[in-house]
Amino acid sequence: MDVEQPASSEPRAPRLGLDRDALLHPDFLAAAGISQLKIVEITGSTNADLLRAVTIEPKEWADLAVLTAEHQTAARGRLDRHWESPERSAISVSIVLRPVNSQGLPVPTQSYSWLSLLGALALRETLLETAGLPAEIKWPNDVLVRGKKIAGILAQMGPMGDGSVPAVILGTGLNVTLSEDELPVPTATSLVLEGATTTDRTVLLRNYLSRFAALYRSFCNADGDPTAGLAGGSSLHKRVEAVMVTLGREVKAHLPGDHELVGHASRLDEYGSLLVVDHGGREHVVTAGDVVHLRATESGYA
Repeated sequence: MDVEQPASSEPRAPRLGLDRDALLHPDFLAAAGISQLKIVEITGSTNADLLRAVTIEPKEWADLAVLTAEHQTAARGRLDRHWESPERSAISVSIVLRPVNSQGLPVPTQSYSWLSLLGALALRETLLETAGLPAEIKWPNDVLVRGKKIAGILAQMGPMGDGSVPAVILGTGLNVTLSEDELPVPTATSLVLEGATTTDRTVLLRNYLSRFAALYRSFCNADGDPTAGLAGGSSLHKRVEAVMVTLGREVKAHLPGDHELVGHASRLDEYGSLLVVDHGGREHVVTAGDVVHLRATESGYA
């Protein structure tokens, strides 16, 4: 059932459709290494669509195949959280990943835990360089601007056992032109609210896909080693830690079974898990799959 939204005095930013010619141009797809790109007007969830597609027709959805939607009505986040954004107000995109190294061999599946952080890093760099925003990463899968969530990343494993390289579906949702009254929660924000230098979704999506693909290929060529140099720069491990707002703070982790862990978020381990030192000096490994919520003990979302 539709719920009437309260009137807002904020001017609405233009909500133009994606430029299909620019996104589907062969030169762009070839330069980025994207195997195919499909644009749909409306869907429930791009991640759910691709999970279904790689199950039914795995050979039709190769590495770096992309699905994006103008309007996503049943977006999913971690722990099966759902939300919906107005049409053309966000970027909703999912990518099929079938990670193989430079010899064509599957990268170790234990390195898959870094893929969502790789996506967050690519998006953070896109927002900084394309939209002029000081974005940061919040462990395990959020991108923040000035302490508020502007984007989320969700990596989901596809089916295994058909003989092909196991697929991961990496979904990204970025709030672009949502006004304050359209945000799902008070701790969220959008590009237009933060004064981004551009809210052109085509420009942002092209930049993000190109940047992600370059980082991803470098990561795969290093056999998924997060300590190896990445795309001519420092390692994925170092680059993520350098822009992760979670580290160095007192955090409270809500764990399954109503358990809580309070301590100092010190660093990431080799699998991208968060290491938290409690008040007794004991170090705990918190994985993305285990944590229900993670918040700084002081006020704020980060």
